[in-house]
Amino acid sequence: MRLPRRLLSASTATALAGALLAVTSTSTPVAAASFNYGEALQKSFLFYEAQESGHLPSTNRVTWRADATVNDGKPAGVDLSGGFYDAGDHVKFGFPMAAMTTTLAWGGADYRAAYERSGQLPYLLNTLRQADDYFINAHPEPNVLYVQVGDGGEDHSYWGAPETVEAKGHKRPVYKITASCPGTDVAAETAAAMAASSVVFRPTDPAYSDTLLTHAKQLFTFADTTKGTNGRDTAYVNCVGAAQGFYNSTGEGGQVEGATKMYWDELAWASVWLYRATGTTSYLDRAREFYPKMGTQEDPGGNGQQVPVFNFGFGWNDKQYAVYEQMAELTGEQKYKDDVQRYLDYWTVGYKGKKGTITPGGLAYIFYWASLRMAANTAFVALKYADFLGSGDPLYARYHDFGKRQVDYALGDNPRHSSYMIGFGTNPPRNPHHRGAHGAWTNAGPDGEPAVSRHILYGALVGGPDGADAYTDSRGDYVKNEVALDFNSGITSSLAVLYGEYGGTPLATLPTETPDGPEFSLEPAITHSSRETAAKTFVINKSAWPATVLDKAKFRYYFTLDGSTTASQVTVSTSYTQCKQPTGPHLLEGRTYYAEVDCTGTLIFPGGQSEYRREVQLRIGVADGATWDPSNDWSAKGADHMTLYGNDGRVIWGTAPGVEPSPGPSPSASPSPSPSASPSASPSASPSPSPSTSPSRSPSPSPSPSPSPSPSPSAGGACKVSYTTNDWGGGFTATVTITNIGTTVLDGWTLRFTFPGNPRITQGWSATWTQNGAAVTAANLDWNRTINPGQSIQIGFQGTYTGSNPSPAVFTVNGITCS
Repeated sequence: MRLPRRLLSASTATALAGALLAVTSTSTPVAAASFNYGEALQKSFLFYEAQESGHLPSTNRVTWRADATVNDGKPAGVDLSGGFYDAGDHVKFGFPMAAMTTTLAWGGADYRAAYERSGQLPYLLNTLRQADDYFINAHPEPNVLYVQVGDGGEDHSYWGAPETVEAKGHKRPVYKITASCPGTDVAAETAAAMAASSVVFRPTDPAYSDTLLTHAKQLFTFADTTKGTNGRDTAYVNCVGAAQGFYNSTGEGGQVEGATKMYWDELAWASVWLYRATGTTSYLDRAREFYPKMGTQEDPGGNGQQVPVFNFGFGWNDKQYAVYEQMAELTGEQKYKDDVQRYLDYWTVGYKGKKGTITPGGLAYIFYWASLRMAANTAFVALKYADFLGSGDPLYARYHDFGKRQVDYALGDNPRHSSYMIGFGTNPPRNPHHRGAHGAWTNAGPDGEPAVSRHILYGALVGGPDGADAYTDSRGDYVKNEVALDFNSGITSSLAVLYGEYGGTPLATLPTETPDGPEFSLEPAITHSSRETAAKTFVINKSAWPATVLDKAKFRYYFTLDGSTTASQVTVSTSYTQCKQPTGPHLLEGRTYYAEVDCTGTLIFPGGQSEYRREVQLRIGVADGATWDPSNDWSAKGADHMTLYGNDGRVIWGTAPGVEPSPGPSPSASPSPSPSASPSASPSASPSPSPSTSPSRSPSPSPSPSPSPSPSPSAGGACKVSYTTNDWGGGFTATVTITNIGTTVLDGWTLRFTFPGNPRITQGWSATWTQNGAAVTAANLDWNRTINPGQSIQIGFQGTYTGSNPSPAVFTVNGITCS
């Protein structure tokens, strides 16, 4: 039987200072298990492993991932290489990473038995450690916390795997908060994450738990002593402008009253977890102090009173709903129970005539952007509070069944009869908005080849359907089909609850992937004349298991000397090369020789039209009077009779004649990835033909999961503009796509249009936005100033309006009216 769990008495808590204030769950099922919760829980951890950054731990099970962005933080003298990439991009945003960590640790602290019984406790601990080790490094001094790695605009302009980001030349700036430029919200949330993690690690690694607790205390003091007065004045985005278009803690949630956009909830949340980690009642007192400041809205009962907010949901920027639940458990006081019940009633049976939007299929539609994220987080609060009440309480079934219903919806109990967790259940998504999972090589954005993502991003919960339960598995849809750290943590913790109740069977063997074809190859166009063979050859790198940067590649072309021809009569040259000058002839065996091209120092990687392939126009000829018969040459038989060598000197493509020796030692190691060397022409060559590489198509990438579309760096000439909005009544975001349909490169652009209504732009991204009355101007930034023919860029903004919000009718770029 499930019994209510109450707060340890103050005297007991004090006596247990430094021990766990954790709870355990025993359950009596009230409904049948609908899905294999053990498998879903197991697979959810594969998503976090796919997001790992830096030198990957030996525990990582994702076969298509490798070390990436290992130099993060190095210019600033800190090691920020670890942690997790946020979503379908490769920025590391500290705020949502900390929120994910706290939510996962909360589930681990209170449902440890479920993790142990399912065999998933080691993976929970691995995931928490990956985050917490990063936070330790990001907190080198008591009043310094690094809160972001990477620039969202630059990052979103590139559609490639994380293993290629440094080769692309991205600078990966780091951003921090300090005593003179603080960030109360992110410091407090990171304190909560580390305190909650310390509870989870206490039984198995008390020394590490102590380390986490030390950082948590310091970070809480940092947040507390630098806080302002109105809940927003010391928000981190005031100091870290790079986060404003992505995780803006003062702007998330639109105009919904329940999205309070203040830092008091993070301070209360940190206080709760420090109390649970230490048993020190002064932290509980601080939670009480911050609690009434977390935000209120008018009671719909018509009495004019203000009550704590209730009409939004638990998320990366809204901890008040979780604070209600934990304060109800930790104190047993009715006022806290009233607050969490008001919130949960709003999403179940309604509160005083007001009820949250539920889709026809049963999803709590809390927010349009990543609808399943908020539903899964609220599900965990509901399941947690139901557990606290116990199965004998009349409210138990209301909250428990609601929580289970939301999880089951995500796993396939919905009008589409389809799972929204990738790699689980029936008809799951296959093409999430995720660069690494796509496995692309041309940097052509989410709509570029291949059409179907090469990897299955197991365990990732996609954003989810719209308010009518409609959904399309479109990689370009970052609202409904992106994935993110904070999308997953709520459903992972909810699955732990449901596994504890209903069981399930984790898979004995996880699915494995194999490459979908050659990852590296040579593509030659071979022609012959009476005295020469020409092999216009592309070195191709479409690697994705994992994506690999070749910087020491070599290839060989094999041929046979005919008649009395000697090696001294053979010349090896090039009319154009993006690698080094070819050498040879080199003797292989008998009369068989080869020409070798060394590409050491030239980066060849799946990161763009010019980056994924390099061209060498190889020529092998003989002097007058010598015999040249290509018909018996080994490599004249085709591409697979040439050999390509990888960074370690081993053959990665093709077959050599007979026994093939390893290539000679490479020149000294090439520098760490940097933009590739320029092509070099042979000094003795006749006028060089132009290279065959086509211009790189730029991506039309995506933002992270806050209302902020992402840029893509291209467009030009005559123009076409599309204007789309996501509108929530009184507020909206707009995405503007500019396409160059002309024939010349557009180098620098200014977009102009006029609102037919009364919108006011509150923030914009990927352009310099100005508004004068109804007239709006957007000018390029440095990184997206060039738009090639046939290419597009996306820019956007967030705004407010009253009345109606019709779209602008006419757009001009550099004074030209666009179609």
